[in-house]
Amino acid sequence: MSLETARLAERIPIPLRNEVEAEDPAIRISHLDKVFLTVRNERVHALCDISLSVKEKEFITIVGPSGCGKSTLLKIMAGLVAPSSGQLRVVGQPVLKPRRDIGMVFQSPVLLPWRTVLENVLLPAEVQGLPAASCRARARDLLKMVGLSDFENKYPGELSGGMQQRAAISRGLICDPAILLMDEPFGALDAMTREQMNLDLQRIWRESGKTIVLITHSIPEAVFLGDRVVVMTPRPGRIARIIDVPLPRPRGLDAMGEPAFGQLSSDIRRLLYSLNDVSLAHGGGGLG
Repeated sequence: MSLETARLAERIPIPLRNEVEAEDPAIRISHLDKVFLTVRNERVHALCDISLSVKEKEFITIVGPSGCGKSTLLKIMAGLVAPSSGQLRVVGQPVLKPRRDIGMVFQSPVLLPWRTVLENVLLPAEVQGLPAASCRARARDLLKMVGLSDFENKYPGELSGGMQQRAAISRGLICDPAILLMDEPFGALDAMTREQMNLDLQRIWRESGKTIVLITHSIPEAVFLGDRVVVMTPRPGRIARIIDVPLPRPRGLDAMGEPAFGQLSSDIRRLLYSLNDVSLAHGGGGLG
């Protein structure tokens, strides 16, 4: 083990050293743990002592090795999975089940093929029993915001992958949530489409004023989109470090060529590989 890795290992049990506490955060997570039981009744410790505050209208990105609990953390924030211990409050209230003020966008758009784009966007509002006329107007406004006004009567099979994901983002915003959670939404897209979606999402975030938490395996994507980047350790997932991204906004693709962007990306990559070395040295699963 290198000297740098050893020093890093000493720091891992003391997370959040770079976190700036928000006075009235949109999301507050305190000492959260999650343990799963397998079919063989074996305990799998997915998340360990997670504490994080996210400010209103902040854009947070999360990176970490496969299997470190990133998606589990997002599902707990969404009320889809219960934590084993710890506290989670969104907009000042505990999250005990899915809520209208928390929207979710998954890795796959999961659009119903027999419903039009407009009908897919309206689905959560229908489930919640919200007024049809006002929701239809909002859905059209959202489709305009994501550049799909001319496609509201098309079916998912008639759209490209990027267009389907734009529709999924609109669906996630239809109930006007304060928080939008995004689980690797662009992972299946080609490089050019993904870059365009990064630009689109940045614009949507600025126009909507939402608080966004996004999981990604792409370090450049995390730096490009995030106000802060949360770096997680291999399982059990802990927060190893929270890194500020002081790049000015709005960010164009030329920002990726800036020295500061390259330095941040390099620092995060080096940290992830050092954490992997520590995990392997202690018999963990590494980057998987």
